[in-house]
Amino acid sequence: MMFTRGFLRIVSALTALILASCQMPAPQAYQPQAAQAGPFMLGVDVLASRGFDLLRGKRVGLITNHTSITGRGERTRTAFQRALGPNLTALYAPEHGIDGTIGAGIHVSTRRDSVTGLTVYSLYGPTRKPTPAMLAPIDVLVFDLQDIGCRSYTYISTMIVAMEAAAENGKQFVVLDRPNPLGGWRVEGPPLEAKWKSFVGQIPVPYVHGMTAGELAMMAAARGWVSRVPRLDVVKMQGWSRGMVWQDTGLRWYRTSPNIPHATSPFYYVATGILGGATSVDIGIGTENPFGYAGGSGVNPHALLAYCQRLNTPGVSFAPYSKNGFGGVRLNIHPRSTADITALDVLLLAEINRLSGGKVVGRMSGSKLNLFNKVYGSESLHSDLRRGVPATSIVARWQGYNQSFRSQRQRFLLYP
Repeated sequence: MMFTRGFLRIVSALTALILASCQMPAPQAYQPQAAQAGPFMLGVDVLASRGFDLLRGKRVGLITNHTSITGRGERTRTAFQRALGPNLTALYAPEHGIDGTIGAGIHVSTRRDSVTGLTVYSLYGPTRKPTPAMLAPIDVLVFDLQDIGCRSYTYISTMIVAMEAAAENGKQFVVLDRPNPLGGWRVEGPPLEAKWKSFVGQIPVPYVHGMTAGELAMMAAARGWVSRVPRLDVVKMQGWSRGMVWQDTGLRWYRTSPNIPHATSPFYYVATGILGGATSVDIGIGTENPFGYAGGSGVNPHALLAYCQRLNTPGVSFAPYSKNGFGGVRLNIHPRSTADITALDVLLLAEINRLSGGKVVGRMSGSKLNLFNKVYGSESLHSDLRRGVPATSIVARWQGYNQSFRSQRQRFLLYP
């Protein structure tokens, strides 16, 4: 297909506008941002400072894993057991297990916890929703997991179905809030169509929503995104604000799953996670920076680099690489980047598909295509790329939805 120079200039300008459209402060050298309203405290620490008032005299179940750590570095389940004694009666583990060592998509077994001696019920096995038998030993179900701020990550899905189960079984539900490592302003990506609701897309929010678990729980309850609403309590953090990135909290990062090892990993997950669902691509799984690569089989790395350098991606830089027959670029994303990194994901996918002669998208079928559509939230991306729709046009469709979502979420935001 032939394009005029004028048309290509228009496409290039539109691409730059889209990638720079995220409403965030301009990128700058990293400077810690002062926390608001006193020293920073996680929801679990705030609850402890109040003497565990919401839980006193109740049998408690805790949805937990290796990321459930207090500000002092103690496991939440250890702190709970010390404070509550025998009233901590059950634990529940999400995808990757209570120790975070099980690979993506692999079932987790119910087992006994070596730390507390309690049963750890699997919420990523035969069922992902707590059963009545699992909830029988408790009065209140507490959620304390570190999410990464992207719709396709399953920890929020675990929270949503657990909220429904709590309501159906007459149990109180408590969310101990934690930071969104992507910050609180970034809202990007496509909507989730109802047809594609799944465990990698449980609630109709943008691919990147800029909200905390507590805020999402409140919005889900109010907007009817859960079939039944439990008695819900959210224990807010102290001192977190929407402009903060992880480094501002002073907390140590614990890998949330095997391929999210660094505090910056959530940014890379967003930048290549959709691409990673395609065929004959490389996103760096197994390297020092999982999701930090964007390449394809037989792709000329210098051609992809030249494309990336024409994009306006403030706070994102690229370097060419080639290995094992794959070529592409390594990404370097500053945590204060103002680029729309979900748009970058789709632009990279489209260009790698073009440079591969259409193989990246054209050879998808069956379960792989089904999961790809679930992650994206629609079959439209696959269909559009097969038909040659420009990636800039695909991304442009999100913008009105993203603006609408910013307005809809406003009354559920707990932090400035």
